[in-house]
Amino acid sequence: MLTTPIFQRGARGLGRLLVLGTALVLAACGDSGSSAGAGSGGGSGGGGQPPPAPVISRADAFQFLNQATFGATEAEAARLQDMGYEAWIDEQLALPASLQLPFVESQPPAQFPFQLQEDRVDIWFRHAIGAPDQLRQRVAFALSEIMVVSQLGALNNAPWALADYYDMLARNAFGNFRILMEDVTLHPAMGVYLSMLGNQKPDPALNIRPDENYARELMQLFTIGLVELEPDGTVRTDARGDPIPTYDQAVIEGFAHVFTGWHFAGAPSFELARPTRQNQVQPMQLYPDFHDTGAKRLLGGATLPPGQSGEQDLAAALDNIFGHPNVGPFIAARLIERLVTSNPSPGYLERVAATFDDNGAGVRGDLGAVVRAILLDPEARPATRMDTDGKLKEPLLRLTQLWRAYDGAAANGSYALGAAYILFGQGPLQSPSVFNFFSPFYAPPGEIKDRGLVAPELQIATEFQNTLLTNLFALYTFVNNQQNPNLRDDQVAIDLGAELAVADDPEALIDLVDGKLLGGEMSAPLRAEIAGMLAEIPASEGLARAAEAVYLTVTSPEYAYQR
Repeated sequence: MLTTPIFQRGARGLGRLLVLGTALVLAACGDSGSSAGAGSGGGSGGGGQPPPAPVISRADAFQFLNQATFGATEAEAARLQDMGYEAWIDEQLALPASLQLPFVESQPPAQFPFQLQEDRVDIWFRHAIGAPDQLRQRVAFALSEIMVVSQLGALNNAPWALADYYDMLARNAFGNFRILMEDVTLHPAMGVYLSMLGNQKPDPALNIRPDENYARELMQLFTIGLVELEPDGTVRTDARGDPIPTYDQAVIEGFAHVFTGWHFAGAPSFELARPTRQNQVQPMQLYPDFHDTGAKRLLGGATLPPGQSGEQDLAAALDNIFGHPNVGPFIAARLIERLVTSNPSPGYLERVAATFDDNGAGVRGDLGAVVRAILLDPEARPATRMDTDGKLKEPLLRLTQLWRAYDGAAANGSYALGAAYILFGQGPLQSPSVFNFFSPFYAPPGEIKDRGLVAPELQIATEFQNTLLTNLFALYTFVNNQQNPNLRDDQVAIDLGAELAVADDPEALIDLVDGKLLGGEMSAPLRAEIAGMLAEIPASEGLARAAEAVYLTVTSPEYAYQR
């Protein structure tokens, strides 16, 4: 059984690392060690042969996999080095989606539906840690932070709807954005969350006006944003230098009237529509008598003619948004920020937006092509590093990478983290609002804001949350390891067996941890701090040394930073 002094050692070591935090981050960002990124291929071969594929270093493999999965592992990095980036992406694009709904539906009946939310979160972690379709799941997670619905609120008793909503995002992760828009619009989870479900045509006598909630957020948060954008994402301005709005109140009202008449499917009438387990996972149904058939103003001065059906209005309205020139740079920016870097250059953003506009075969909105363009762009793994590269890892991604690297699992196979949003400041479909856990425009006061940069994830990196996260990593390393015989069957534990085997050799131990968590790129200052702590632990306490080395690495700025 582990003892209190181990935690005291860990706390002392963390304090020493925090003093060096800034230096460690700068070392991680500024080290210009060897890199063979997507844009660093060699010269052309002789005799008309194509140039050889660029050699992928272990560090570059780790960097790529931390962008494209829920955490790099040594085994997957080695496989990527053998396959190459494009072949790995091709393989991932071809894999079917790992789905949540079948698992949630297979659970024993609960006394209250909300109790199944823990099972929904459980299957999310199972997929994040072990599902083969890692890229699809990572993109679905990114989409879930753009087209937000949440358990916190009206959907707390709708675990099936939330599981199916996430599955819908996963199925559409590499599909066409126009189809995704419609699937999101008609999903009852979104209908409930942003009150489109049950939206009625106007009736002045009853003081009924169409709800504007979904109309507003579909444009502001999901597709085009508040101001017009250039193809490279910079804001368009008028003759006075003011940003040009993308829409006004009349357009909001027009779309609100479009989104009338939809309710839970299968009911004999609009008034009698009620949620069931079945219709929570079916697209909403149109009840024509409650749809407004008048003319409606849309984007760009377009107007829907009167007399159309609800289905015709919906299709035309979504086409209108989909065709707006903002969609490409808007979605490119959001996906780049979630996968690669918080501060993409205008050139990077414009290249990805151009792929959204045309995938090379004349198709607009091909998300598979967009994801490929994001991950293969030279700026995703630049040969020369700058301090604006990369981003802070989201707390959940720091945890999933640890568990993937160290085979984190419970004896009963579960991941009992239903309250992830409390522990980590975020959880799957557990945002506090439709604005996600953090704003894409958040810039903490100081150097980042002064330089015109953003760091969205820092919005939830409060003193309380950081302290809680550090304590959780202490638990997950010092206590929740598979070498502890006193764990319950439902406690997720990491395997420190390999580290324990070399714990009498501090340098070998640090190398092993470095290879598993940092791709062999641990800085000299971090290595020295860990070595100093290990020297304070007797060689006879091998498990304590192993846990300490992992703990100090996963709580370091270098691990928190996604290069």
